[in-house]
Formats: sequence, structure tokens, C-alpha cells
Amino acid sequence: MAFDPEAAGWSRRPPVGFSGHTGPLWSRPEGDGWAYGVLAEPHHANGHGIVHGGMLVTLLDNSLGLTVWRATGQRPAVTMQLNTHFLAAAQPGEFLEARGELLRVAKSVVFVRGMITVGDRRIAAADGVWKVLATRPGAPKPEGDPA
Repeated sequence: MAFDPEAAGWSRRPPVGFSGHTGPLWSRPEGDGWAYGVLAEPHHANGHGIVHGGMLVTLLDNSLGLTVWRATGQRPAVTMQLNTHFLAAAQPGEFLEARGELLRVAKSVVFVRGMITVGDRRIAAADGVWKVLATRPGAPKPEGDPA
């Protein structure tokens, strides 16, 4: 039987930009933070039949970016650096869960790290640096979490 994120307490996030092509992206609150997930589908696979590394990096970038967004009071920020380590393969049909951890918030940069898991299996880990952008008067605010 296929995994049902909604039945497991996950909420579907509205598709935004590029992320709309790689999801749907799911989220749920956990303690002081959030977890994000994607149900891997056949179109997420590479030629070897496993989830493509680019899909894993995209999920890490999204989840760490949302961690930064929350930590900065929903200020816009962009990825400056993202170091990724692939630890194990994931298969289509598996639910990939990503969690971010805030390491440090400086004046204009934020340091984070995170992990993708499938159950207890570690799939990929990353650490990165995000640049907090200056907000322009009248600039549109990005869409937020359904929380």
C-alpha cells in the first residue's frame, strides 16, 4: 500500500516556482521546527531507477531555505553555499523526510544543516549558508507556510 502523507499528519504546501515541478512538497510542525517531505515518484528517478541526486539536493535546498525563512522572521534569503553528501539510495514510492537545523544567525547570513531520511535510513546530509536579502519597500512577500 502506498504511503499517504495526509493520513500521516502532513499538509500539502502550495506549489511555488521551481518547487512546483519537484513536489508536491509536504510539511508538518515538529517541536520548535518543521519537517518537509516528498513522496518519491517514478519521474524523480534517474536512469538507474533510484531517486535522482538533483531531486535530493532540491529537497535539501527547499527545507533548509524554509528553515532560514522561519528563523529570520520570514525575510527573503538565497542560497550562497550548499554542501551535500549522498549517503544511501532512495527508491520511488518512498517518502523522503527532510529536517533543517539552525546553526547560527549572523547579521546578513544564516548557517544551517539538515538531513533527508526514509524511516531510520539516512539518505543525504547537507550544510549551507544563506544570504538574507534587504527587503525593498513594496516588494511582494513570498508565500508562507500553511501554519
